[in-house]
Amino acid sequence: MAAARHNTLDFQLCAKADGDAILKGLQSVFEEQAMTETIHSWEEHGYLATYINKNGSFASLRIYPHGLVLMDVQSYNNDLKGREEIDNLLNKLEERMKELCEGSIARLKRLPALVRGGKIDKYWPTADGRLVEYDIDEVVYDEDSPYQNIKILHSKQFGNILILSGDVNLAESDLAYTQAIMGSGKEDYTDKEVLILGGGDGGILYEIVKLKPKMVTMVEIDQMVIDGCKKYMRKTCGDVLDNLKGECYQVLIEDCIPVLKRYAKEGRMFDYVINDLTAVPISTSPEEDSTWEFLRLILDLSMKVLKHDGKYFTQGNCINLTEALNLYEEQLSRLYCPVEFSKETVCVPSYMELWVFYTVWKKTEF
Repeated sequence: MAAARHNTLDFQLCAKADGDAILKGLQSVFEEQAMTETIHSWEEHGYLATYINKNGSFASLRIYPHGLVLMDVQSYNNDLKGREEIDNLLNKLEERMKELCEGSIARLKRLPALVRGGKIDKYWPTADGRLVEYDIDEVVYDEDSPYQNIKILHSKQFGNILILSGDVNLAESDLAYTQAIMGSGKEDYTDKEVLILGGGDGGILYEIVKLKPKMVTMVEIDQMVIDGCKKYMRKTCGDVLDNLKGECYQVLIEDCIPVLKRYAKEGRMFDYVINDLTAVPISTSPEEDSTWEFLRLILDLSMKVLKHDGKYFTQGNCINLTEALNLYEEQLSRLYCPVEFSKETVCVPSYMELWVFYTVWKKTEF
């Protein structure tokens, strides 16, 4: 599958840009490529020139009076020869601009090509809105379940990465995430009752089973996540997803809300509840966002099935999302019972950002 390639070349000049001189100076470079020129000019806003090639590639040159010069080249040539032609064009444009500006370039920036519409999507936003390009080289799994789109992509650095409805969830490199949401090695799970909400990648279940718990119950709504991960994320889940029941664990393919309500009614209690369902919402309007209502419901129900000395673990979000994290902490004061909490920040490799994790427990009453 072919893809469009978008190359950029930016110059910040030390002084105001002489648009006429730059246009005339670069004209010969575009003429060598047999590109047709069209120029638009504004008295106060500089120039926009476009250059179109017969093969469908085109370039735009934007000259701002204050000294910013932007060059963009888009092409649909995915073969090596086509990429080399574009690189040669950019090299010539860069060399010619240096000649024209005679050392008055304060900053020059040339980025790798942005590939658009390719078979493999390599670009994913971080939680705080920055764009990250992953070294994805293969689509391992791509299916739509009744609940979400499920992708597993292979990264040279991070191994296979689970992506649910466009959100990076977990990579095979991300043991740090699993350890953090389990208490960072500070908890003794021996002979304990554990409830995992979500966790369809199997990472938490796999690590806890090693610690000899009495029983782990994992509630995951999407069987297709489990099916994909047990085949393509085995470095994360090992063999625990091969069967829905083991010596000290069971996996329920259900919505966790009815399960939590049922357990609360039955009086069933757990030493640990681990919420691996969703991150703290980016929205800062809890009354208008159903995700906040969902999280508050999960928290209340979890507290009802948590032993008086038990602990509730969950992920927060990116450390830069301070408003959303503060709002989440406010929600903790609105539960049916008083709670206390602590948090820690962990570097999760494939997230490429620092991530906050919470520990919540019932407040001791004196």
